[in-house]
Amino acid sequence: MAKQTAGRNILGEFAPQFAALNDDVLFGEVWSREAELPAKMRSIVTISALVGKGIVDTSLQHHLAAARENGVTREEMVEILTQLAFYAGWPNAWAAFRMAKDVYFDDSRIAADADAGMVVGDRIVESETIGNEQVGPGSYGGLFGLGELNEAYAEYFTGKSYLNKLSHDGDPITIFNVTFEPGCRNNWHIHHAESGGGQVLICMGGQGWYQAWGEAPRALKPGDIVEIPANVKHWHGAASDSWFSHLAFEIPGTGTSTEWCEPVSDADYLALDESDG
Repeated sequence: MAKQTAGRNILGEFAPQFAALNDDVLFGEVWSREAELPAKMRSIVTISALVGKGIVDTSLQHHLAAARENGVTREEMVEILTQLAFYAGWPNAWAAFRMAKDVYFDDSRIAADADAGMVVGDRIVESETIGNEQVGPGSYGGLFGLGELNEAYAEYFTGKSYLNKLSHDGDPITIFNVTFEPGCRNNWHIHHAESGGGQVLICMGGQGWYQAWGEAPRALKPGDIVEIPANVKHWHGAASDSWFSHLAFEIPGTGTSTEWCEPVSDADYLALDESDG
């Protein structure tokens, strides 16, 4: 399984020993013993224990997301929680089902709402108000517009993103308006440069996240500016419940290139809710 960093991201400065035990021992050693017990079964056992004890906070949300990544299907999760209801308590199961619906997107609503244009990827996106403007999937993109579906770099994004190029070929600085659907984020990546280089983000609309490797995640809102030095591993994207747009300025430099790395897992992404920015 992917290396866990949630402990260090959230508690690394406040409780470094606990963070290390969480990331390196619990998730690094215990969860990695897949030959003895597959990760899918470990997810089922863990969720059963949490629901049985009435722990239906962000810990359960994290493990529901991990279960989905580990191969527990929507149908299996429904059966698991239904079975638990009779042994762990009906209110506990109700609370768990509310979280599971957010992790396992409701296919029946997707089918019903598809014709209304309210489906983006595998999510149902409600319209929201940004400033005084009512926006939805067809209209959002902030001041500079939604642009085109980002198909060229789709393999480096979780969820759908859109690009609207604002600069022209030959301009000294390349500028894009980038829009993320709710829950969309790019992979960890590095803007390499021998000198100069890097990137500047100016947040234009919605709510988002930015995180540099080894640092705590930073919540983003309109007007925020993020200066990303060259050769720093990082990612950025939308909040789970909001569209998000930012301008991306590519700073000129020598020997520049972009290295795309691993995705931000659903489990780590949902853990951002615990950090409160």
